[in-house]
Amino acid sequence: MLTPLRERNYRLWALSDLVSVGGTWMQVLGMNWLVLTATGSAAAMGVIVMLQALPVLLLGSWGGALADRLPARPVLVTSQAVRALLSLVLVATTMSGAGSLLPVYLVAVLSGVISAIEGPSLGRFGSALVSRDALAPALALGSVLSSAGRILGMALGGVLAGLTGPGLLFAINAVTFGAVILALALVRPAEMYPLARAAAGTADAGVRAGLRYLATQPVVLVVLALAFVIGSLGRNYQVTMAAMVAGPLHGGAGGYGITSTVFAVGAVLGGLLLAGTGRATHRVLAGAGALISVLQLLSAAAPDLVTFSLLILPIAAGAVIFDTVVGTRVMLDTREDMRGRVLASLALVSSLAGIVGAPTLGWLADTVGARGALAVAGVITTAAALAGALVLARVKGTPVPVLRTARRVLGPIVLRRIPAAPSRTAAFIPVQAGPAAPHPGPPVHHGSTHPGPNRPGTSTRPAVAAHLAEHPVHHRRTLIAVGTGRRGRAVTDHRLR
Repeated sequence: MLTPLRERNYRLWALSDLVSVGGTWMQVLGMNWLVLTATGSAAAMGVIVMLQALPVLLLGSWGGALADRLPARPVLVTSQAVRALLSLVLVATTMSGAGSLLPVYLVAVLSGVISAIEGPSLGRFGSALVSRDALAPALALGSVLSSAGRILGMALGGVLAGLTGPGLLFAINAVTFGAVILALALVRPAEMYPLARAAAGTADAGVRAGLRYLATQPVVLVVLALAFVIGSLGRNYQVTMAAMVAGPLHGGAGGYGITSTVFAVGAVLGGLLLAGTGRATHRVLAGAGALISVLQLLSAAAPDLVTFSLLILPIAAGAVIFDTVVGTRVMLDTREDMRGRVLASLALVSSLAGIVGAPTLGWLADTVGARGALAVAGVITTAAALAGALVLARVKGTPVPVLRTARRVLGPIVLRRIPAAPSRTAAFIPVQAGPAAPHPGPPVHHGSTHPGPNRPGTSTRPAVAAHLAEHPVHHRRTLIAVGTGRRGRAVTDHRLR
């Protein structure tokens, strides 16, 4: 767990990240407070979120291409300085007492533009602070620090907003960017693990080259597809938790506060668990996705707030593990000179998941109720997690133990001759030699190595085999072989063709 902390550069970056995340969530709370008090509309707060996400969708790919070509440190210093200036704009807006929210909306859009350019560079820079083997624990510890920063920022921001108003929150956030700039200045390049960069002006340095490369990586595409489905219908907990607590559980604001706290604790525990094990494999990814999906389905039937909170705890832990493993696999399974563009694609998928998932879950909650929304979403995400696991196994050629066992157990049953009930004697159809038999020759077996009881001495085979002999199937692969990592036994033996 502590392997990444042995790196001086990572320790500096982690501490500055904790400070910066806390300040960011204080500003988020302050912006929501400012907009809500000015308009009294929750929809207006949704506009802020949309304005911040839209530039990532439109410009994220170009930000990834820049990250693969430009050195990360100058980009990050510039972006942090601009963010500090935007926070000061919010301070000035608050102090002026102007009723217009146009500066707030402008800051939201510009923040989204910075995120589109800065995000891939942050990912490349952070992954260069530790060795490849320590990447998964480093990302997991980063998740823990982000969760801790969010808790501290929201808690302190809530107190300060009530005492002084949102202006102080924006000022504190502007100062926190100085901590990041200081950490960037203190990081020692000689102790970093440099990543390959795409040469500017070459065919591999553009956005299209990144998309072409991504199209040739089926494993990464499956991971991104899982991240979208589970992220849209299984990760928008701010919608589902609020709908359940305010609706069938009748928890009110206090109940929502309890579930939010439980979720934050679960997120920290999940990050610590992954950091301790360091296992960021595709099996962990699929298992975490299936776990949180099944638990989400079960949470739809929670009879009270206590039960719902007990289910939220492992859901939050599994969600952090899932998100962290997604980020780890996307980086480890791709070329270093493409990492920025791949990370930009992941950011785009995450933004789309939020934009699509939150309204969809809200519509489902209004249409079929909060329990129905959780149930429908849980069924879809569970099916997606299982399908994703099978596809990953097939693409990688990795055996799936459950399916291998099923093949061993069910294979002989499927391929064995069909018994007749109730006498338990096999119903055979003799093979007629002559013109009607397209493949005369020695006796054939049933596609199974099992000798079978009381096998007749004459050339016989079951009705199914007789039908297949008339309609030979070449290179047939049985469904039971899906996910076993090797070719399944053909339903027809090669001597039947």
